[in-house]
Amino acid sequence: MKKISILGSTGSIGRSTLDVIRHSGDFRVVGLCAKSNVALLLEQIAEFRPKIVAVWDDSTAAEIRAKAPRTVKVVSGLNGLSEVSANAANDIVVSALVGAVGLVPTLEAVKQGIDIALANKEVLVMAGEPFMRAASKSGAAVLPVDSEHSAIFQCLNGGKKEEVRRVIITASGGPFVDLPLDKLKKVTVKAALDHPRWSMGRKVTIDSASLMNKGLEVIEARWLFGLDLDRIDVVIHRESIVHSMVEYIDGSVIAQMSVPDMRIPIQYALTYPARAASTAHFVDFAKLKTLSFEAPDHARFPALGLAFRAVREGGTMPAALNAANEIAVGEFLEGNIGFLDMAVVVQSVLDAHKRVDRPSIEAILTADGWARGEAKRCIEIRK
Repeated sequence: MKKISILGSTGSIGRSTLDVIRHSGDFRVVGLCAKSNVALLLEQIAEFRPKIVAVWDDSTAAEIRAKAPRTVKVVSGLNGLSEVSANAANDIVVSALVGAVGLVPTLEAVKQGIDIALANKEVLVMAGEPFMRAASKSGAAVLPVDSEHSAIFQCLNGGKKEEVRRVIITASGGPFVDLPLDKLKKVTVKAALDHPRWSMGRKVTIDSASLMNKGLEVIEARWLFGLDLDRIDVVIHRESIVHSMVEYIDGSVIAQMSVPDMRIPIQYALTYPARAASTAHFVDFAKLKTLSFEAPDHARFPALGLAFRAVREGGTMPAALNAANEIAVGEFLEGNIGFLDMAVVVQSVLDAHKRVDRPSIEAILTADGWARGEAKRCIEIRK
C-alpha cells in the first residue's frame, strides 16, 4: 500500500486525487495540505485520517487543531508544508498547490528521494533545471499529472528519445477562441471563468483563457522531458479528446486520448507503471463527429509568445514571467485590470528584468519577489 501526501487537497486536483484514492484500496493518506478551506479540510481529515495536516496561516491552524482529532498533527506556513511533503513516511507526494508557493515543499520532498506526482507546473517553470537535477541526484521520480504532460509521458513509450521529432501540446482554446479581437478588452471575469471543457480552479481557468497556461506547460515540458524548445509545438484542439501527441522522425504520430477527466492522468501517475481500472467515462468514438486542430492566434493570445520568450532567454526569466502573471491574474480576478492588461503587465516585467543565468533556488526566489513587486508597480501606473 502506497503512503501518500497531497499538497493542495481542497483544490480541484486534490479533490480528484482523493476521489481516485476513495475508489482504490492501494493508498494510505499520510498528510494533507490546504490554504483556507477549513470546512472541506475537516471533512477530508474525518474521512482519510491523515497523521499530519498543514495550512498556510497560524489562525487557520488553530481552528483546525480545535476541531480535528487529537491524533492529527496540525502545522502551518511554508515550514509546515515542507514538513508534510518531506515526511519520511511518504512513498509519493501529489504536488497540487497553485503557484510559486509549491516550489519549496515539493523540492524538499524530492531531496528526500520521495516520488512526486506533479500538478504544480510552476515548480518546473520557476526552477526546472535545479529541480530536475535534485530529482536525478536523489532518485525521486517526477510523474506528470497535467493531462498534457501525462499524455506526452505515455506517448514517449512509443520510441527512443533520439527518435522524437517534436511533441505537440494541445489546448482547448478556452472561452475566447472565437471572440472578435476588439471585444477581448471588455470581457468579464465571469466570462473568463466559463471554461467550455474543464472544471478547474480560478487561477488556472484564467490562465487557460489567456493561453498562459499553455505557455507554462511548454516550459514544464522543456524540463520534464529534456527537450529543446524547437521540438515543442502547441495546437488548438477544441474537443479536448487528444491530450497531446508525440511525432517521431519516421513520420509516425502517437496520441493519447481520453475524455476530459483529471482522474485519469492522476490515477496513472499514482499507479505507474501499472494501469488500474477507472471510474471515469470512456470515449464513445461513434459519437465523435470531428477532431479539429488549428494553430494558435498569437495576436489573440500574446501570453503564449511571452512564455516562449521567457524559456528561450532562460535563467530567471521564467520565474519572473510566472510571478508577474500570478499578480496580474489576481488583479484581473479582483476587477482591477482588464483581460488584455495581464499580458501587458507580464511583458513590462520581462522587459525590466535583469536575468540571472544558471540561478540557485535563492536567486529564483529573489527574482520571484522582485517580479511581484514590479508587476504591482506596473499595475498602479495603469490604474
